[in-house]
This record gives sequence, structure tokens and C-alpha cells, in this order.
Amino acid sequence: MRFAAGLDGGGTKTKVAIADESGQMVETFTSGPINYNGQDERVVERNIEEIVTRIGMVCGSLEHCAHICLGAAGISAAGVTERLTAAIRNAGYRGGLTLAGDHETALYGALSQPHGIILIAGTGSICYGRNEQGCTHRTGGFGHLIDDEGSGYSIGRQLLEALVQASDGRIPPTVVSERIYETLQLPNGSLNEVISFVYDPQRTKKDIAALAPILSEACSVGDMAALNIARHSAKALFELLTPVAERLGLQSGNLALAGSVLLHNSFIQSSLRERIAESYPGLSCILPEHDAAWGAMMMAKNKKMN
Repeated sequence: MRFAAGLDGGGTKTKVAIADESGQMVETFTSGPINYNGQDERVVERNIEEIVTRIGMVCGSLEHCAHICLGAAGISAAGVTERLTAAIRNAGYRGGLTLAGDHETALYGALSQPHGIILIAGTGSICYGRNEQGCTHRTGGFGHLIDDEGSGYSIGRQLLEALVQASDGRIPPTVVSERIYETLQLPNGSLNEVISFVYDPQRTKKDIAALAPILSEACSVGDMAALNIARHSAKALFELLTPVAERLGLQSGNLALAGSVLLHNSFIQSSLRERIAESYPGLSCILPEHDAAWGAMMMAKNKKMN
């Protein structure tokens, strides 16, 4: 029996899926992060060694694992592919190896096939498509400093903008302010403490993105500032989709909506669906069938069989 393994290398953890040659899942597990952009090199290499060792245990031997596919963010950054490859080989694996962007493995997992479109809005935002001729196109995903419109980070930042603008009278009072104070555990509603939170040198984009769930609650009570943010986010995400659909000729077929923003904010999702239905009535919006680790595993399985 031979096996295929798929890795979804996230910023805080790595999920691994292993299947036999018939496609039957035999085990899934999680391990530490393997992102060189956010972790110490020694930590990444130790995590990779632990993952490869466990794959060998599940398969009975590393020789029985015919192919590994690793999907991760930042895979195209200079030197990352070479470093990941070296770490996996140094861990003792000699079989087939594919490294891919996490948007590629997410597409395969979401649609259970290699072609179609996936629109992801989580901490960041990205749209990726692949047509049946094998042509691909990606929009977004260039980081929070210059991109990521419609993402959790962008929403968190706009919520903070609403707070300060309401505080100084540029916009009417908004329930967003109260919700931010509650979330940050600032019962006295100190604007200065919010500013200190935002500009703390240790603050990360994930801390700002963690404020995004406030938007749903504020929208549910009809808060105008929140509804404007939701509409703006839906428009930004639609603008990610348009060039992918047009360039690849994918104005019909399946579009997977993924990521915490699209999966958990019904206001943004419904506004986006309305835009899509109006411009691309042939596109069917669906929720992901499987995760990116499953997609990576299927990519590895298909490589193994070829």
C-alpha cells in the first residue's frame, strides 16, 4: 500500500491529511507552523521533522509515502521553496514532493477539483482561479500594508476608524465604539487606551483582524457605520473576483466562498452574492466542501498516480 500526504501550512499551525492510494483518508493531525516568514528557522525545521516522522509512522515507513504536497502562504517569496524542500529532505523524505500556494490547495479542497474559482476573506483576502485549460490568475493577497481589502484586517481597521471618527464628530455616534471598548476590555471607554492598543509595537495584523466579528453584531442592529463597512467590504471582494472570472473565462461554474469573513458575516456574504448574481448569473456560489489540507492531499494523490 502506498500513501499520499497533504500539508496546509498556516501561520499558527500545520494541518496534515494522509490517504491511501484509493483516496481513503487514514489520518489527519495538526502540528506546529512551518512558515519561515513568521517563525524562527530552527522552530520551522523542528516542526517539519516532527511532521515527516509522523507521516512515516502512519504509512509504516517514509518509503511508503509516494508523494507529499505542501501548501503554504508566501511560498513564492525568495528562497522559501528551497528552504522548505531542504528541510523536508533533511528530515529523511525522498519521495515525490510538490510545493504550492495555499490558495491552490484551498481551491482544490473547496471544489473537490482543480478548476474553478475560490474567493477567500480571512485575516487577508485573495481570489484565485484555474480554468480547464490549466490557465490560472490570482488577485489580491499582497499583504495588509498595501492590499487585503475586504479582509478581517481591513474590517478591523475600518471599525477603529469609525470609533475615532464618531469620537470627534465626523460621523454620528455608532454602536461600534461600545463594542470595541467591550472587546478590548476597556469599560471606561478610553479613546487614548484604544490608541495605545493600536500603536503598541507588539501589535500584529491578527490583533486588528480579531475585531472583525464586531461588524456582524453592529450590522444586526442596523448601525449605519457598520452597514457601510459591510457594503464596502463586499464591493472590494467583488472587485477581486471580476478580473479572475474575466481573464479565465469563468463567468459560469462554481465559486467557493471561504475564510472567516465570508463564512461568518452574513451581511457581507449576502451583499457579495447580490453583486455576483447581477453580474455573473452563471456563477454558483458554494461553501467549501473540504479544507486546504484535503486539497493538498488530493493534489499529492494525483501526482502519485501520474
